[in-house]
Amino acid sequence: MNVAYRGADEGDAVALHELFTRIFCDTFAHLYRPEDLAAFLAEFTIGLWADQLRDQDYAFQVAESDGELVGFAKLGPLKVSVDDPAGVMLHQLYVDGAFHGAGIGHVLMDWVVQEAARRDAPSLYLTVFTDNHRARRFYERYGFEPAGRYEFMVGSQADEDVIMKKLL
Repeated sequence: MNVAYRGADEGDAVALHELFTRIFCDTFAHLYRPEDLAAFLAEFTIGLWADQLRDQDYAFQVAESDGELVGFAKLGPLKVSVDDPAGVMLHQLYVDGAFHGAGIGHVLMDWVVQEAARRDAPSLYLTVFTDNHRARRFYERYGFEPAGRYEFMVGSQADEDVIMKKLL
């Protein structure tokens, strides 16, 4: 399995949209009523992806195999309430389930930490679903520690997420 990594550009909006939607649904759809899932996914339009890809406040790294996106990481401004205005946030890190265990998540996370440091951010934040133990262990191996709670809305359903912080 040959995997290549690169920064994303506006031309990746459709592929990112499709990959995000598929992975989110594969991982979490069973937790939600169809109408809540549909409302949540409707927020992530191709136009939103394109806007963020153009926005210098965001940075994307993608993983490709055989010309298809199989993973991505999105770094950007804080979207959670913390007392750290200079911090940045890992908004998403997704890897296709068929590629779990191939090291893609580690390469993407290494890029996230390096990009946050390049931006002179003193800290890096993320949120993770309380019951996503696999992801929480992954982030803890990178030095992230719990820093609060966050109500993650999927339609009208509120999930409890953990805000995690890593000092850079």
